[in-house]
Amino acid sequence: QVQLVESGGGSVQAGGSLRLSCAASASTFLYYAVGWFRQAPGKEREFVAAITTSGGGISYADFEKGRFTISRDNSKSTVYLQMNSLEPEDTAVYYCTADRNFDTVRLGGAVYWGQGTQVTVSS
Repeated sequence: QVQLVESGGGSVQAGGSLRLSCAASASTFLYYAVGWFRQAPGKEREFVAAITTSGGGISYADFEKGRFTISRDNSKSTVYLQMNSLEPEDTAVYYCTADRNFDTVRLGGAVYWGQGTQVTVSS
């Protein structure tokens, strides 16, 4: 069982930055690939980024255009999502998710999900 807790969301103006954190409860966290998804009001959940267990493999959604960076610190059982040059279109609830399989995470099929953290970007 893995519990995931997101933090770091908030309200910023367009062009600003936020760093989201996803803290995991399991000591076996280093064996899990982790991803970030987001869901805006009235829209379907969409993939943002994912990282392999070691951090050596990373995947990003096309929309982020080099603005987002995913990283992890296995010693702290935490994955981060640094978001720069935020746009109003980035407004959404951001969720982290974990699974032992990287492709499963990337495709949104992971078993473990956090409760989400709200990101609001104003113009």
